[in-house]
Amino acid sequence: MARKAAVELSDYEKQRQANIAERDALLKQLALDAASVGLAPKAASKPKSSANSAPKRKSAVKKIKEEVLPKRTSSRLAGLTADSEVAKRKAEDEYVAVQEAARVKRQRVSGDLKLSDIVVAGKQWDVSENFLVDVVSRGAKPYERTFGETEVKQTTDKELRALREKMSGLELYEGFEPNRIKITPERIYSLGFHPHVDKPLIFAGDKLGNLGIFDASQSNPTVKTEKIKTESQDEADGDGDEDISEPNITSFHLHTRTISSFQFSPLNPSHLYTSSYDSSLRLLDLTASTSTEIYAPASPDDDEALSGIEVDPTSPHTLYFSRLDGYVGRTDIRAPHSTSVWQLSEKKIGGFSLNPSRPHFLATASLDRFMRVWDLRKISGKGEGRLPALVGEHESRLSVSHAAFNAAGQVATASYDDTVKIHSFDGMGTWAPGTSMTEAQMEPSATVRHNNQTGRWVTILRAQWQQHPSDAIQRFCIGNMNRFVDVYTSKGEQLAQLGGDGITAVPAVAQFHPSNDWIAAGTASGKLCLWM
Repeated sequence: MARKAAVELSDYEKQRQANIAERDALLKQLALDAASVGLAPKAASKPKSSANSAPKRKSAVKKIKEEVLPKRTSSRLAGLTADSEVAKRKAEDEYVAVQEAARVKRQRVSGDLKLSDIVVAGKQWDVSENFLVDVVSRGAKPYERTFGETEVKQTTDKELRALREKMSGLELYEGFEPNRIKITPERIYSLGFHPHVDKPLIFAGDKLGNLGIFDASQSNPTVKTEKIKTESQDEADGDGDEDISEPNITSFHLHTRTISSFQFSPLNPSHLYTSSYDSSLRLLDLTASTSTEIYAPASPDDDEALSGIEVDPTSPHTLYFSRLDGYVGRTDIRAPHSTSVWQLSEKKIGGFSLNPSRPHFLATASLDRFMRVWDLRKISGKGEGRLPALVGEHESRLSVSHAAFNAAGQVATASYDDTVKIHSFDGMGTWAPGTSMTEAQMEPSATVRHNNQTGRWVTILRAQWQQHPSDAIQRFCIGNMNRFVDVYTSKGEQLAQLGGDGITAVPAVAQFHPSNDWIAAGTASGKLCLWM
């Protein structure tokens, strides 16, 4: 390979090289002049080289790998003679024991294993909070029963069996098939019975603010559609004509957005209070046929969607409401400007309720995974920090959708961790204002596994108590993703799983009649299911 041509030096480099050469020549001339006059320094004598002068390299210390021997035991202290047969047998037995332990450790384990017995690290295993079930069991299985006649017949407790037979004996309304009772135009969010005991009158609120009313006592519907003829019937003699009757349903457009909840006045059953995502509370007077706004934000531009409403049974003019931004408010319909609001959660409050027997106790369920109980008799603080006294709280693994008090002071919650929990608070009537409960006292007395994965198109499942059961046995109902409605006692014992032909969607919004054993449930398509 040919050498590369030398790089041409710059003018600066050439000048620098010339200066260096001139300096070297001058130094040499000075050295020669000094030598000629005897002023030059003597050369230093070179030290004699010695064979021992070179530094010796230290040889690396050779590490001897020590064999780890088993711990020795004193035969003398054990009372054994050295080198005796007993000592030899002892050593052999120890060796055999070590080998057997190693063999057992490597041996395959047969039979069933409980995860609680083989947990290695982390939180102790709790079957009631098995998060793996949520992964493998999610998803609806339409019409697949988990409770039925077999479970009722296998019940050994006589009282429980009689109650199960009674509740399982409720029959689907025969007047019309459920897929023909379209009580609201859109998805049902709230539903309930009128407290009248002689006539099953069902009310339902939907996504667009419509309130539908259905009278289930109608046996001979008077509203009929026109005769429907197919092309084949037109070509025929017309003998196949038949009248198709439709249920008599009344609907009113009360709100501009979702009717989230409603409740009848305990003082006047013709008064129905409704709450809505349009930030307002309204009073529907069934007798006067008027709907009046009784509460709304000061500015029409304020968006304070309301998620629930409760009427104080001891003071029927006092209403409580919850908001999606975590606030709970109290207003008097006689003086709406005296409204008080408290921030009881940093996230959405999905549902709340008052204790029917002691309405100064309030339970909330929120997106932050907590169910909390508050005491309204003691409100302290200033400004935004003014809050009722917190009695106690219970945290679930995922968000809690609703908290409902019954007349006995028990709270039922439904959570996205696929559980329904019942909290029992004994002696609530003796609690002084500001009483505080420990974490252990807030633990549920019963937990029921229940699929609560509604998804986007099904209304959130909520456990709803019967307000005044005729036999004084507390029970609640909740929608089932397999297109049933489940009924449980306050002890978590299932009483019934109600279904029937014609139910083509999940009856998510389920509700008891206050005193009669009637259950109604609404679907996402606005259809009504009724068991009586």
